[in-house]
Amino acid sequence: MEIAGGNVYEVVELEFSGPTLGPEDAPAKDIDFWVRFRHRKDGAEHKVYGFWDGDGTGGNSGNSFKVRFCPTRPGRWLLEQVYSNAPELNGQQEGAYITVQPGRHPGFWIVDSASAGHRWYQRSNGAHQYIIGNTHYSFLSGYKANGVPSGNDIRSDIIGNARFFKKLRFGLSGDYYPDPEVKPFLDSLGAPTDWGDFSHRPNPAWFHNRVDAAVQTGYTQDLITDLILAGPDTEQSRSTLRARHNNGDPAPFLKYIAARYGSYPNVWICLCNEYDIRTPSYSEGEIARFGRMLGDYLAYPIPVSVHSTPSTRWPAEFDRLSDWYDHQIIQNKLRNLPQSADVLYRVWQHPEAAGHRCRPTINDELSYQGRGDEHNEGDTIESHLGAFLGGGYATTGSKPGSKTGQYFRGNFNRREHSAADNLRWLRQIIDTEIAFWNMAPDHSIYSNLHDDFRGLAWIGHQYVLGTNQSHENIVVHLPAGTWTLTRFDVISMTRQIMARDVTGRFSFDAPESRAVLFLFIRGTDL
Repeated sequence: MEIAGGNVYEVVELEFSGPTLGPEDAPAKDIDFWVRFRHRKDGAEHKVYGFWDGDGTGGNSGNSFKVRFCPTRPGRWLLEQVYSNAPELNGQQEGAYITVQPGRHPGFWIVDSASAGHRWYQRSNGAHQYIIGNTHYSFLSGYKANGVPSGNDIRSDIIGNARFFKKLRFGLSGDYYPDPEVKPFLDSLGAPTDWGDFSHRPNPAWFHNRVDAAVQTGYTQDLITDLILAGPDTEQSRSTLRARHNNGDPAPFLKYIAARYGSYPNVWICLCNEYDIRTPSYSEGEIARFGRMLGDYLAYPIPVSVHSTPSTRWPAEFDRLSDWYDHQIIQNKLRNLPQSADVLYRVWQHPEAAGHRCRPTINDELSYQGRGDEHNEGDTIESHLGAFLGGGYATTGSKPGSKTGQYFRGNFNRREHSAADNLRWLRQIIDTEIAFWNMAPDHSIYSNLHDDFRGLAWIGHQYVLGTNQSHENIVVHLPAGTWTLTRFDVISMTRQIMARDVTGRFSFDAPESRAVLFLFIRGTDL
């Protein structure tokens, strides 16, 4: 019997009738429920966990259990096995099938093992897109200081961000500005609470109406929703992994997150924000254990990592415990091109890492524009160009003051975050003009460079040079062939073809601008 239809890389939600439960129950802990999907023709399989969703519409009492399945190829997918320790669910709809058509969605974000140094992501369909992200730490709550409503709208914020950025990072709770009534968890008596120590008792009203709204709208916009499971600031929000009221076991919460969001191609997961400097803090061993635990429940290649302390480092202990994450996150607020590039490159190629660092690296707090960190528009633009030249990705935010403004409460506004249009322009240039996934940091073909300039190279095919000030008579020594030189000024958002049919030794000048990208493309690659 056919029970649903859909497209490749589209999430198909199936509803099951289970035991009737209420806010005083703990189904995330007590009920095990999963479906094994098998492709009828080639035998491909996905074991996808299910979750309790109250009444199915945001109420916290009911018998609605759901499974979210993302088909990875067209054809007929059978519900080969439906398992639960709850008799009402066990075997329900087993043997039914879903008919899947080809789709246009690019799919999951997967480390491109063929890219230069494994430092870039690709999509399931083989496409490559450059990532510049934004931050709205507690925008799900809808509140700001002193219990005053922020006036933001989750879906509008997601759509607004998607017009300019490729990723939005945010916490799953209200964190610093909690909703005074609706909470992400339920305590042992069934009352709403902000305490993540009750993470084994997620409140369907919060996750259905708020987190789902962000993730599902992000999916329609192909915006990465980077879910921070613990943090960023308050003990209540950070205690989800401590799980004190479940004997220190966060497995029910991690299984719930994997079940509810792990089938969305636009979801990334950050286990904790600044994992070791706030209360509660977590050790590297604990983080690795949580990451492995989460991986046991994920049916798909969801990017997973953790946000490290404010420094230029990725903890060396993670090089030994390297089997749980697919990318490195650092945070180091920088204003200029060379430091931004060099920090990312040094993290990736750390000499003590024994190859474990050869995966994407992201500076997730590179430059928050505004009075909070005293970074201006030019600082944010220049540093993000630097991140690209360092062979990695980066994230910004709008911060008019500590714990206030868009980087906490949302209400995305590009006029306040004025670097947003420049960062979009830069990202679009990278996506449409540059085969960056073939590139690694290298500026060896140039001479008479200023010390602040940095480059990327796909040797013999494309070369990029980034500059942040005027400098005369830069010399490039080009390999065999004819080359076209194009200049992109990220500050003024202008492009100019400077020369065609260039060969051999060629000289050019960098203009008085904080963020300029020069691109040499061999004629046969145009």
